[in-house]
Amino acid sequence: MNLRVATFGESHIGLVISSLFLTLILQSCSVDETFHNTDPNTVPKTLGDVIEWRITKDPTPDRVAINVSDEWQSLTPQSTDYAIWIGHATYLLNTGDVTVLTDPIFSKRASPVGWAGPERLIPPALSIAQLPSIDAVIISHNHYDHLDLPSLKTLQAINPNMLILVPQGDKALLDSQGLVNVSQFRWWQTTKVNQTEFTFTPVQHWSGRWVTGRNTSLWGGWFLKSPNLSLYHAGDTGYSKDFITTQERMGTPDFAFIPIGAYKPRWFMKNQHVDPAEAVQIALDLQVKRSFGMHWGTFILTDESVNEPRLMLAKALRERGLLPDFFIAPTPGAIINLDP
Repeated sequence: MNLRVATFGESHIGLVISSLFLTLILQSCSVDETFHNTDPNTVPKTLGDVIEWRITKDPTPDRVAINVSDEWQSLTPQSTDYAIWIGHATYLLNTGDVTVLTDPIFSKRASPVGWAGPERLIPPALSIAQLPSIDAVIISHNHYDHLDLPSLKTLQAINPNMLILVPQGDKALLDSQGLVNVSQFRWWQTTKVNQTEFTFTPVQHWSGRWVTGRNTSLWGGWFLKSPNLSLYHAGDTGYSKDFITTQERMGTPDFAFIPIGAYKPRWFMKNQHVDPAEAVQIALDLQVKRSFGMHWGTFILTDESVNEPRLMLAKALRERGLLPDFFIAPTPGAIINLDP
């Protein structure tokens, strides 16, 4: 294990600046289509809410050691049925049929610019050069910590036949950057790569990359069904009944990858980011036997301490009488065996 030290850094500058200005100018913008969550009572925060959060944010530095494993180095080209948490919402998934990257971000910052914004607390567990050949990339939504254009460009330069699956409304952005093999999806639309079906599913969130275009592209999770393995990646979400609907329509996945971080303060983040207890409820809604956490320990986006999501996940499992391996916060770089 390599020991990395995380420090309490900068806020999510792209998200914050976007939130500040969108309230002022959105009404003057003409868009072709605007998307909404399945729960009509989920409404965006106001400019006043954003200002209140920023002025009450605790600026006290918080330092925590985060382990990064090199266990992934024992993988061979013949290895199958595994997952590696690379960091944040980025997982390397191998189903025995396809090799997939989720929300890949390998950049130093989650930001529209390279000189400001949230900086990584730990490096990616694997660099792009260390990855196996990638068949497909799946994107949950277009926030900078989930849709990172520099990472996509480098990945496709190495994997020229790589497919990129994005939410409805995001294809034009990728096309404008010279990315190819891009397809966009509405909720419940499906495509097939090799023998694996990819279905885009609803979650509760929002989209927007700068001061315009809020909710002009979709957001969601991805359900993968290979011949012998099914996986679910929740992307970025608040808690809703979407996960019950997903289980009813798609069945129960063998494994799920669910966010557990970026949830404080609850009065501000609840509609868009689950806390660990809600993440456990998502796993129960999906009826999945094993789940793995993400969206924590990589960037400082909100107010909780770096290690709190992992501690609160363990507490939530104890309170529900669930075994520790029901839902794990894995170490980046460790091999997760996906043997159903």
